[in-house]
Amino acid sequence: MQQPPSFTKGPNMTKCTLCPHECGVERPETSGDPGQLGWCRMPWRPRAARAALHLWEEPCISGTSGGSGTVFFSGCTLQCVFCQNSEISSGGKGWEVTADDLRRIYQNLIAQGAHNINLVTPTHFLPTILESLEPKLPVPVVYNCGGYEKVETLRRLEGKVQIYLPDLKYVSEEAAWRYSHAKDYFGVATSAIREMYRQTGPYEMDEGTGLLKKGVIIRHMILPGLLEDSKRIIDWVGSNFGPGQVLFSLMRQYVPCGLAKEGKYPEIGRPLTEEEYQEVEDYLFQSPIEDGFVQEASSADSQFIPAFDGTGVKGT
Repeated sequence: MQQPPSFTKGPNMTKCTLCPHECGVERPETSGDPGQLGWCRMPWRPRAARAALHLWEEPCISGTSGGSGTVFFSGCTLQCVFCQNSEISSGGKGWEVTADDLRRIYQNLIAQGAHNINLVTPTHFLPTILESLEPKLPVPVVYNCGGYEKVETLRRLEGKVQIYLPDLKYVSEEAAWRYSHAKDYFGVATSAIREMYRQTGPYEMDEGTGLLKKGVIIRHMILPGLLEDSKRIIDWVGSNFGPGQVLFSLMRQYVPCGLAKEGKYPEIGRPLTEEEYQEVEDYLFQSPIEDGFVQEASSADSQFIPAFDGTGVKGT
């Protein structure tokens, strides 16, 4: 298998510099093999916790029937203290899969009516992900990530990913480090989003189904007390992209999870208030951004967190 340029060979293993942390550790091939785990806390072989139709993405991703064929990978290149998927992102729960396993998973999801194949936090497993996407799938591939991506790594995905779904979480360096342990988050993420847009170009919808065929959806989830960050993110999107270029998704689904739920970060250990959300939504509606989505208050509920029980993964 050809290695992307973000890899360097050690004597017996491969040193990983896939994500902006650039750990440079010699990750083991599988759990239990010799090697060192880096920021993502994962070996090279992918581990996934769920593969199923998902109905709770943006309407142009999930559609009104079928759903998004979502594969939730274990581990993450961020360490968000409020992560709703902390059971798999930091807890490591999941089942190892090969490229052939992933191909079978994609085909099973498509057979169930998936509108797309939605890869959630896949970056640290990129070599196997690239292998699994050959041959080209008959539905769009969605790359669903935290936005903290290296441009060089993203370039390996050109032509294989049709839809990018990145978060744009913070402007504040202090907040990005405190809550996600990400250095220079805003600079890295905005460079990554520009690269994503370079690859996809302006978004395109299927006129018949209303489903997204290609493009970038920039997501931002409002955090309690960080309203100025939300406004600056809206400013950046509005000043860097015009109508018809990208979609912007303003999310109000924050529920304290992970360490934030345990009281270790009390300033964000509460739900978003209606007043906080309304202030940011009003700011969005006064901005130049014309294309995108907002969420209903009912989205802020832990019932929407899926069960990471190996559905669609175990037995592949």
